[in-house]
Amino acid sequence: MSHAPGSGLAGLRLGAAGVLFAVAAALHPAHAQGTQPELKSAPSFVDNFSNFSQSRWFVSDGWTNGAHQNCTWSKDLVRLSDGVLSLSFEKRKQKDREFACAEIQTKQRYGYGVYEARMKTGAGSGLNAAFFSYIGPQDKQPWDEIDFEVLTKDPSKVQVNSYIQGKPKNAKLVDVAGGADKGFNDYGFVWEKDRLRWYVNGKLVHEVTNPDELPTHSQKIFFSLWGSDKLTNWMGAFVDPGSKVTMQVKRVAFTALGQPCQFPESLACSISNSN
Repeated sequence: MSHAPGSGLAGLRLGAAGVLFAVAAALHPAHAQGTQPELKSAPSFVDNFSNFSQSRWFVSDGWTNGAHQNCTWSKDLVRLSDGVLSLSFEKRKQKDREFACAEIQTKQRYGYGVYEARMKTGAGSGLNAAFFSYIGPQDKQPWDEIDFEVLTKDPSKVQVNSYIQGKPKNAKLVDVAGGADKGFNDYGFVWEKDRLRWYVNGKLVHEVTNPDELPTHSQKIFFSLWGSDKLTNWMGAFVDPGSKVTMQVKRVAFTALGQPCQFPESLACSISNSN
């Protein structure tokens, strides 16, 4: 999380993480249901990181999200190799911070649909590895957000959460079988007008249907790895990891409601109408 040119202030928000939602209209097998009012949205996409699309992604560089963050975003810590995108955290003085960290965000905004990422994180107390969607004041919009956040002090779990008008809602810690740091795991949320669902490795782990707790604004997609020596109650006491910590992403996808699933493992292929 992070928020500068449009990022997701996940740091201050104290929660977010992972990101898998759904809204009231469920999905037909192999298709996302599209019988509800639509938010404005960029088209569906799958990014397997065979290359880095500068038309899709903005790389945060040269700022922090506030005093709570002990690292400065650095474009040098975003790397692509053999179809794997890496975002890293390391001890490197950047401006007034002793550490550097990494974040990317989409340039376009997305609405109701299925959001998915396949990723692996490193471990370390005081760090946060996140996949989330966010929009807020930087884009002259209210602060809405949907999160998957691995608080890497305990990579056996991921925190799911959402923010409505800047207020945290629905935070929950859920298990990641085998550990978020031991192998690649699939995180996804299905965001519909009347429901939001989070999934880990294809398993439903959290669901929200209260209309007052559902985002209503199109959002950008983010990945970030950052640290804090101030948010100790949430992220744990910060400990200098002593070496570079890396978050790896193999795939990210957005499938708009009403569109066919885009790859065999997609949630959009398997989630059926639950109404």
